[in-house]
Amino acid sequence: MPLLLKISILLSFLFLLSEIILVLTKHSAKKTTFRKRDNGSLLFFWIIIGSSLTAGFNLAKFHDWKFVNILTGSAGISLILAGLVIRWIAILQLKKAFTVNVAVSVNHVLKTDGLYRFVMHPGYLGLLLIMTGEALTMNTIISFIVVFVPICLTILYRIYTEEKLLEEFFGETYRNYKHNTSRIIPFIY
Repeated sequence: MPLLLKISILLSFLFLLSEIILVLTKHSAKKTTFRKRDNGSLLFFWIIIGSSLTAGFNLAKFHDWKFVNILTGSAGISLILAGLVIRWIAILQLKKAFTVNVAVSVNHVLKTDGLYRFVMHPGYLGLLLIMTGEALTMNTIISFIVVFVPICLTILYRIYTEEKLLEEFFGETYRNYKHNTSRIIPFIY
């Protein structure tokens, strides 16, 4: 088994473990929650990520590692690492305001500094980088499409769900932030 594949699998397990820990520990508290509006997006997220990665791994070519595949796999590993760092910095910067379900607390403050100064959803940017990296390490274009497209669409749905709630809660303040800040990719989208 190539070293890049071993690293990719290790990083996949670390990502999975970190997400399981978040799901178990970072739900919004019932007493301090103003409103929840997850619309099933968390469950949808887990189903799409799990099924896309499973399908991608089943369609992958792990036995054929030429120079171009090593470069692509290395780029994938780099994206996974960058994504993990960005995702965890975003989570840590939100502190108690971070929850896995879409919710706002009574004393919720809109975060507009740190990574949130550049993009409205740096945690999803990190997730997108992780999933893009995973898809690149699978070594086929079909694996890349099977992983990237559904996960990208799921992230966009989750952002839509989250933004509706934040705009309802923060009103004009959020609309101004939304107008002046990239959604997920700095200076692009």
